[in-house]
Formats: sequence, structure tokens, C-alpha cells
Amino acid sequence: MDKVRIYHDRTGNTLTVWFADPAKEAFCEEIADDVVLIKDRRGRIIGFERLNYLSRKQQAQGIQVPVEVQVL
Repeated sequence: MDKVRIYHDRTGNTLTVWFADPAKEAFCEEIADDVVLIKDRRGRIIGFERLNYLSRKQQAQGIQVPVEVQVL
């Protein structure tokens, strides 16, 4: 099993979650406002990106991204 990778880009204000190797990215598909699915060549979802992750108010306040890990 691959690791789950989570990246918060403060400058770009995005949150990206990878379920597989990011090098396998072939194309992306925007499915809703500010939500992008990242897919491999076979069309399998290998990650997603949330654009405009924090509001301007949260950014100005320096809000940190809370992370909770639960292993099932």
C-alpha cells in the first residue's frame, strides 16, 4: 500500500492529498467549485486538490491546518 501524502501550500492556498505516487499523475478533472480530482493514465483517482482551502480571514489570522490521523 502506498502512503497518503498531504500537502498544504500556504502561498497557493491549496490542500492536496495523494493516495498514490504523484509521479503517476496524467490528468486532472475539476468536479466542483474548487475541487479537482487527480487521475492516472487509466483514469483511476490517485489524489485530489482543494483550491482556496482557507478563507482570506483564516489566512490573515495565520490559521494552521489541523490534522487528525486515524488508522482503521
